[in-house]
Amino acid sequence: MKHMMNKFSIKHRGMSLVELMIAMLVGLFLTAGLFTMFNMSSSNVTTTGQFNQLQENGRIALAIMERDISQLGFFADITGTELIVNVNSSNSATVLTSDCVGEGVNNATFPQDVPAHFRRLWGNEYTNALTMVCKAPLTPDSKTDIIQVKRLVGPSVLAAQLEANSYYASVTANEIEFFNGSVATPPVKLNSRMWKYQHRVYFVETDSGIPVLKRRSLNISGGMSNEEQLVEGIENIHFLYGFDNDGDSTPDTFIPAKNVSTFMWDNQGFQRLVALRMYVLVRSIQIDRSYENDVTYTLGDKEISGSVNPNKSNDTDYKHYRRKVLSTTVVLENPVLIRN
Repeated sequence: MKHMMNKFSIKHRGMSLVELMIAMLVGLFLTAGLFTMFNMSSSNVTTTGQFNQLQENGRIALAIMERDISQLGFFADITGTELIVNVNSSNSATVLTSDCVGEGVNNATFPQDVPAHFRRLWGNEYTNALTMVCKAPLTPDSKTDIIQVKRLVGPSVLAAQLEANSYYASVTANEIEFFNGSVATPPVKLNSRMWKYQHRVYFVETDSGIPVLKRRSLNISGGMSNEEQLVEGIENIHFLYGFDNDGDSTPDTFIPAKNVSTFMWDNQGFQRLVALRMYVLVRSIQIDRSYENDVTYTLGDKEISGSVNPNKSNDTDYKHYRRKVLSTTVVLENPVLIRN
């Protein structure tokens, strides 16, 4: 009987308190290890995803602006010729309901009857005063650039292809006439072709805490009040303008807009604007409070801190965003033709 009771008690014996504590400790170590591995994996996924997003958003922003800027100043067969109202330029189009007029005497959407160069390109860095006047107010973020581009858009079109809400130009080698796409009978000149006319302004503006690359584009109903959101996360854009001073059609120096004089914008004295260097500072969309940005980013001649908001020193979230700078250089083929 005693043997059977001992056997019964041994068979149902449980873990001692020491064994249980050891098992729990081992389990805690295993759980902590797994949690650490999971946390590291999750952090790596977030970091990789944000860097991929930065690269893609920056690439798209550069591609969109480069498409316009590379063709600025294209005016079909009259490219490279100064547009002078009542000499080789006329305008039968309706008056714009809302224009954006950049700095300079002749920098509205259409050429003006004034003794000044019609600017196909102009830009500046917005600080405290905006030198571009828009009837529908333009409100870019401070310390970012704005740039305006004017050109004809190819290919040429037939009368049946005209869009009623767009402006067009009838062009020959000697003259250009701007007109509405809704006109019943487009102006026809000897050996003329018709092209869509475009005026665009690029800038950065913050919406609901997210910086966005935006664009104003010309049409008849809205003039220059039509605003598009292009790419989220573009925190700053900056341009350096490349001038050719010795006649070889290659840039000898790149300078910011603040150093470009009226004399230089107007392509006088063999100072030809032949290239642009574009920079974009891209910011992640989502905040990551486990990350602190202590990088200083260089956009040509300009430096931007990744830890302190240059426009709002008490912005505690600013340093928790990842950022990246992308850049490219664009050769301006059409302004080169002005000299050649």
